[in-house]
Amino acid sequence: MDDAAFLGELLSLYSPSGSEQQVANLLCERLADLGFRSYVDAAGNPVGEIGSGEREIVLLGHIDTVEGFIAVRREGDLLYGRGAVDAKGPMAAFILAAARARPRNLRLTVIGAVEEEAASSRGARQAMQRPRPEFAIVGEPSGWAGITLGYKGRLWIHYSLVRPMRHSAGPGRSAPEDAVAFWNALQAAATEFNQGKRPFDALDLSLRRINSRADGFAERVEQLIALRVPVDFEVASFKSLVGELAGEAVCQFSNEDPAFRANKNNPLVRAFTAAIRAAGGEPRFKLKTGTSDMNVLGPVWDCPIVAYGPGDSSLDHTPNEHVSLAEFRRAVDVLAAVLESL
Repeated sequence: MDDAAFLGELLSLYSPSGSEQQVANLLCERLADLGFRSYVDAAGNPVGEIGSGEREIVLLGHIDTVEGFIAVRREGDLLYGRGAVDAKGPMAAFILAAARARPRNLRLTVIGAVEEEAASSRGARQAMQRPRPEFAIVGEPSGWAGITLGYKGRLWIHYSLVRPMRHSAGPGRSAPEDAVAFWNALQAAATEFNQGKRPFDALDLSLRRINSRADGFAERVEQLIALRVPVDFEVASFKSLVGELAGEAVCQFSNEDPAFRANKNNPLVRAFTAAIRAAGGEPRFKLKTGTSDMNVLGPVWDCPIVAYGPGDSSLDHTPNEHVSLAEFRRAVDVLAAVLESL
């Protein structure tokens, strides 16, 4: 199978979160062509299994993307398309490497998870019901010589304030002014918490949406605030603080996933470092300030786990998303060497 053509075929199918069926069906066909036992599970994840035995290695990537189709094109070594980096590139690398490894004494299971970008991680939550594998690899861009060991956690705050209308010349703040004051107070709390901390240990806030309106009787304001939380962050205490700062506003929470950091003293990590060095690279360990399906799977499976895949993560979600085919092929080589050594 031509690797660039295979990746280009995946990129040509637009699959934003919730619309992954077409690419799932294609992957099942290609997995079967490569000798995998393939099917689509209850969540809509395409699954391919190859090899046999009690030992299992799971390679889980995600096949959904953010909104915004990018026409697939090749410019020299670069292949452009939505998902080239995040994360159809890593997914394609998983399949090609697993097919090359041809295991005999263990099972390799490749899973294309759905709805990772939607923050529901529906595909990963279906996969985590599987028996604990011996090793797990999550498909996310790390660069071919990078090994990702951890991701920050996530928490969303839904703020809503409704107040009777009053004259703009009257005393007191408007509902939108109260919402801005709440945001400023949260920022101040985060700034205090972050004093002297490195980025992976800091609390990050992002105002994703704010809307206000009035109907002549009441004024309303809503805002969505996304938090990236560090390992061992006291979420319950922070929720109490949010309630105090919100005053008469109502705050609800969603998409809560804890931060996760994997141990690097295990056979999986050693296999990656050896494979990267054998390919002429210097292994780099990474801790990411975003989240991934590793946050969902890591605490439940409690096995050696890393995130790995070709691509520059700074291109995630951008209109210029692309991957170097030379890097993509190097990542396939590294993954195949890892699987063979395990």
